[in-house]
Amino acid sequence: MRTPDLGLDADELAVLKALSTPIKIQDFLDSLPINFEKRRETYYSPRRVLQLRKAHCFEGALLAATALWLAGEKPLLLDLKSSKADVDHVVALYKKNGHWGAISKTNHATLRFRDPIYKTVRELAASYFHEYFLSETGTKTLESYAGPFSLLPFGTSWVTATEDLDYLAEAIDGSKHYPLFPAANKPFMRQADTMERKAGAITEWKYSDKGT
Repeated sequence: MRTPDLGLDADELAVLKALSTPIKIQDFLDSLPINFEKRRETYYSPRRVLQLRKAHCFEGALLAATALWLAGEKPLLLDLKSSKADVDHVVALYKKNGHWGAISKTNHATLRFRDPIYKTVRELAASYFHEYFLSETGTKTLESYAGPFSLLPFGTSWVTATEDLDYLAEAIDGSKHYPLFPAANKPFMRQADTMERKAGAITEWKYSDKGT
């Protein structure tokens, strides 16, 4: 793809163009503190993430999609929808030699980066299933996915927007989702065991950390 004009300034372009591979993008996201939304719910644009140096999953996915776009790939997202007892997760999708991978911003030891080894998006989405559980009970909560969700129809203004991008969050949330398993199989789901729940409870950033 032709490098798009995204309205970024020279410093912003320098940062994002340096993130020329999915691994570099993931390493950059891992360096950012998690956005705990201490004052209010937010949906920051990539510009705001670069300014504030913090992000949650949706904001990180948008920044990753922007960096991929500048590197010549399409800006694509994957929405992972959970039961009402849990929260959804959004990652950026990329493709190498016909296989899908994902870039993920998360505060947990699980639901992280995916190498490009998955033949289909559904296969990639399913790879998150066993890690997606409530740490208190071990109940697995991932139910469906939507993607690839292209950001191309939304133009470029979202990249540098100063206002929250609620409309993008609503668009992906309202897009067609595909169930990962038949409802009849739910009674056969085993809860995560004690060791898995201990690992799942590990967090990278603490709510008390300065700047988050």
